[in-house]
Amino acid sequence: MLRAESPASVLSTRVSTLRNMEHIISVTVENKFGVLSRVAGLFSGRGFNIESLSVAPTLDPSMSQMTIVTSGDERIIEQIVKQLNKLIDVIKVVDLNETEFVSRETAIIKVHTKDADRAEALRIVDIFRANVVDSTPSTYTIEVSGDPKKIEAIINLLQPLGIKELVRTGRVAVAREPIRSTAVQAKKVARE
Repeated sequence: MLRAESPASVLSTRVSTLRNMEHIISVTVENKFGVLSRVAGLFSGRGFNIESLSVAPTLDPSMSQMTIVTSGDERIIEQIVKQLNKLIDVIKVVDLNETEFVSRETAIIKVHTKDADRAEALRIVDIFRANVVDSTPSTYTIEVSGDPKKIEAIINLLQPLGIKELVRTGRVAVAREPIRSTAVQAKKVARE
C-alpha cells in the first residue's frame, strides 16, 4: 500500500536538497609549487568534500585556474569562499552558482566490442556526438564531452556492451558574459 507524504515532509526534503546544493567554485591562483596542496588541505582540514577538481594554466603562465565542485548549504559555501580568499597564492575566488555559467566534462570510455556490438557502439557514439579516438579488434576508445547528464547517459547506454575502463575529467566551468539588449547596442551604434 502506498503512503502519501505529508506536505511538511515534502517541503523539508526540498529545503534539505536546496541547502546541500552542488556548487562550482572557480579559483584563480598563482602557478606555484604547493598551491594545489594548500587548497586541497583547506578542504580536508575542515571536513569539506571535493567532488571534482580540475587545474590548468591560464593564458598567463604565471597563473592557474582551478574548478572545484563541492556541495553544502549557503553557510558552508560562504565559509569555503572566505577561507580560499585567505590563502596567500589565491588571486580570485568566484562561486559560479551566483551567476550564469557554462559547464562541461570530458570522459574517455574504453568499451569491449564484439563483432555483433560494433555497429551499436558506433550508433551510440554518433547519437552523443562523441568520437572514437582509438580502435582495436576488441575495443573502441570513445571520447565524449558535455554536461554531466550527457556523460551519465552515454555511460548507461554503453554499459550493456561492457565498459572496460572509464576516465572522467571532472567539470570545468566559466561564467557567461551578460547579454546586452539589442536596443542598447542600436543606440550606441546610432550615436557613433
